Amino acid sequence: MNSEEFIKAVDLMVKEKGIDRDIVFDAMELALATAYKKNFDSLTNSKIIIDRNTGEIKVYSYLTVVPDEGKEDGDDIDLDTEISLTDARKINKALNVGDTIDTEVTPKDFGRVAASTAKQVIIQKIREAERNSIMEEFGDKQDELLVGTVALEDVDNYFIDLGRSNGILPKKECIPGEKIEMGKQIKVYCSKVDGSGKGMFILLTRTHYGFLKLLFELEIPEITDGSVLLYSVARDAGSRSKVAVYTEKANIDPIGACIGEKGNRIARIIEEVNGEKIDIVKYDKDPAVFIANSLQPAKNLHVIITDPKKQECIVVADHDNFSLAIGKKGQNARLASKLTHYKIDVKTVEQASEMGINFKD
Repeated sequence: MNSEEFIKAVDLMVKEKGIDRDIVFDAMELALATAYKKNFDSLTNSKIIIDRNTGEIKVYSYLTVVPDEGKEDGDDIDLDTEISLTDARKINKALNVGDTIDTEVTPKDFGRVAASTAKQVIIQKIREAERNSIMEEFGDKQDELLVGTVALEDVDNYFIDLGRSNGILPKKECIPGEKIEMGKQIKVYCSKVDGSGKGMFILLTRTHYGFLKLLFELEIPEITDGSVLLYSVARDAGSRSKVAVYTEKANIDPIGACIGEKGNRIARIIEEVNGEKIDIVKYDKDPAVFIANSLQPAKNLHVIITDPKKQECIVVADHDNFSLAIGKKGQNARLASKLTHYKIDVKTVEQASEMGINFKD
């Protein structure tokens, strides 16, 4: 690589990768200085100067001008790297302490070393530029819904092609029972973006409650335009979820908007989450009403807020609704607790009576 080719390579990289030209030259000079010391056993101070216009590379050794009595700490002058002010002014009367005297020492065969080093630096800078560009593109994608193509698979993960980078979808973050096919497009939730390592790390999931939340935002126009507001989401991926919605507009049914005509909207969401059951719950500012709503399909519930600050409550259910309120393996009550952020203790009428809680028909 001659000087002209070198300048063309730098300018092309600056244009295509958007790298600052001076950053490239500064990095090149630093790398060449290291290469010079390594390949030519230089013990003196040396520096590399690259002509920004011609690409010509020259090596200089230099002596730093110090006071006649030596450095400020009293040490003797290092003749390999320093020169006294008196001796310096014998060379150039205009020199002062801190200035340098440069002498060109460019080896005859330094071009070979320079070409190899320049190539390495250019490759490194291209990688850095691409990495920074990808970071700019994906750095703010955390907690967003992405669409990619299933590209590769190993024992523990799927690798999703997102365009300029790959994301990792651990198999444990897939919806239980779903089949992930190679080459198919797939929606994923971005749970983490980390560019601090050598490469970009993008962690994906399909089990996070945020995935379901963003699917609702994608499929329900009233949520997108703000007519219907999504309050919270609780999820047991692959089994059951609860989504709380509400509206401040009297002419809109928030639950009906989410279900859609003939259930077409909610059907698309359910299909995306592999048949997961979804309860759409109406949020209410009254926590007792909201908690009762969240425990559907159970009905005729009596909710007693026992500690508003700690957000604790007792829910009394009759014989027909007690099992429904708790759900299989406690799932319904557990999801309702996540949805409302209340600790919910479901009791039978008999248990409540023993605690001194009685209700009149």
